[in-house]
Amino acid sequence: MTWDYERLHVTLEDGVAFATIDNPPINVMTTELFGELFRFAQQAAADDDVRAVVLRSDDPDFFIAHFDVEAILGFPIDAPAERGEKVEDNVFHAMCECYRTMPKATIVEINGRVGGGGSELASSCDMRFGAIGKTVINQPEVAIGILPGGSGTQRLPRLLGRGRAMEVILGCDDLDAETAERWGYLNRALAPDELRPFVTKLAKRIATFPARAIADAKAAALVAEPAPDAGLVEEAFLFQGLVRTPEAQQRMREFMKRGGQTREVELRLADICLEVADG
Repeated sequence: MTWDYERLHVTLEDGVAFATIDNPPINVMTTELFGELFRFAQQAAADDDVRAVVLRSDDPDFFIAHFDVEAILGFPIDAPAERGEKVEDNVFHAMCECYRTMPKATIVEINGRVGGGGSELASSCDMRFGAIGKTVINQPEVAIGILPGGSGTQRLPRLLGRGRAMEVILGCDDLDAETAERWGYLNRALAPDELRPFVTKLAKRIATFPARAIADAKAAALVAEPAPDAGLVEEAFLFQGLVRTPEAQQRMREFMKRGGQTREVELRLADICLEVADG
């Protein structure tokens, strides 16, 4: 099978599909990157040669910054928000669910910052690993007048518990690797030079096992947690409602005006969340 992508560098090694995200300057999840991540998920899910999937980045500072705020500002807002009927009515939710439910192990190697939609994608996967002193998680949406609309309101309470999820979602502050490990967002927080070797070894170890056993074990484990369908539908509706508010439109534009989605500014995202609020 051919892995033909512009923003993902994909290799298949010993049953593991490694996808390295490369969308300069800071791996913002643009609509183009989103499309490739979704297509890659569908391709990997259907490929009998793939038993595990690893998402990673070679940018030393960013795994995925967050979803493209410029793109959100371009969403149609003239008509009232409408509540969908199923998860697939929201294509971002459908992409995240593909990673969550595909019959392969899905692993995320977070070597730098991950925020917003990037964090929502990561939290949809089976396992997440980070680097001490490098990995930072942030959900900045509430600070700019919206909410984590890519499944974050549903994933984070399941991973962290409701209280800690509310701290992350409403606080819009940075979560370091050690805290993220202690709270359950990360499986492990490793020394930076140990992260990639550990993830590679684990993924290849899993890929040596029978494909049917991997798929069925994951399917059985998924039954242990209630499907988030109703919550995702409600999240999508509330997100669309907030995007239409004048305050959200003003704050998102202020975020971009202050240098949002540039490397210098995104490295201090928690501070920018407060500055936008003050603006």
